[in-house]
Amino acid sequence: MPSSASIKDVAAAAGVSVATVSRVLNSHPSVSPAARSRVLAAVESLGYRPNAVARSLRTDQTRTLGLVISDVLNPYFTELARSVEEEARALGYSVIIGNADERPDLQDHHVRTLLDRRIDGLLVSPTDGGSPLMLEAARGGTPMVFVDRWIAGVDVPVVRSDGRAAIAALVAHLHRLGHRRLAIIAGPAATTTGSERVAAFREALASYAIELPDAYIGQGDFQAGSGRRVTDGFLDLPEPPEVVFAADNLMALGALDAIRARGLRVPDDIALAAFDDIPWFVHTDPPVTAIAQPTTELGRAAVRALVDRIEGRPPASVTLPAHLVVRHSCGEPRTSQPPTSTERRAR
Repeated sequence: MPSSASIKDVAAAAGVSVATVSRVLNSHPSVSPAARSRVLAAVESLGYRPNAVARSLRTDQTRTLGLVISDVLNPYFTELARSVEEEARALGYSVIIGNADERPDLQDHHVRTLLDRRIDGLLVSPTDGGSPLMLEAARGGTPMVFVDRWIAGVDVPVVRSDGRAAIAALVAHLHRLGHRRLAIIAGPAATTTGSERVAAFREALASYAIELPDAYIGQGDFQAGSGRRVTDGFLDLPEPPEVVFAADNLMALGALDAIRARGLRVPDDIALAAFDDIPWFVHTDPPVTAIAQPTTELGRAAVRALVDRIEGRPPASVTLPAHLVVRHSCGEPRTSQPPTSTERRAR
């Protein structure tokens, strides 16, 4: 016969909080060995067995979160999803993930499906700012947090990184290296990250009295194919740029493909920098100078904000700084040692 003991009974018997019991049951490493032993002893003596189905019927909660990410093939979002899943599990929640593939229609499909499954809350990195379903869900009381991207004017907590200072640091770094013709492969203007990074780049150039002509702004879609297409256009100009700054990592890889397809070399013939650092950039030749976001911290903060909202605590928006990682793709002096994962941060 199933035990009638509750998680509160376990917490009382072990002399700890309910949150600590949840962390032990979900193998969170933050619990001390002594507390873990007391909780496990209480679970055993009381015969406590968590039953997710019964719990959801009693409380109208499923202990499940939905996560809709923009592109699961993008290493940035892969890392983000992993940190979301880990933090959710530590807090006693499961996660169902939907991949929008940078398509608003697919994004809405996943949102609708997740809401139909009675998730307790929703984390979304919006593919655009005009989804009626997204607006309806946000304004209709569904616990929701925007992560990485957001929809302007919607009263939903936002967890994101601020890349403005890092982009300014990149432009200052390029200026010190002697570069004056700088171009950008922009993300979709309908996304907040797409428009924000172009604005920050233009502002940073203006501080050095460097203009950003229309010919040096290429419209991409956060996919590698657009990086190749835009870079080909830059290279066909009568006066090609000295530097291509790709506003995400996949477009940077596409740009690198386009440069190499013409028999050109980075940085000898043209320099390359990227937003969204990824582990692969250390292993390219040359290693790519990039702006890194605190991806793991963003995922964890997003889950905590959403759980606060679900459990009746006031959620807070969170903004964390990105930083510049200097390598060798922009003409930086080579050292005798190869770059590692602990490259210095430009300050």
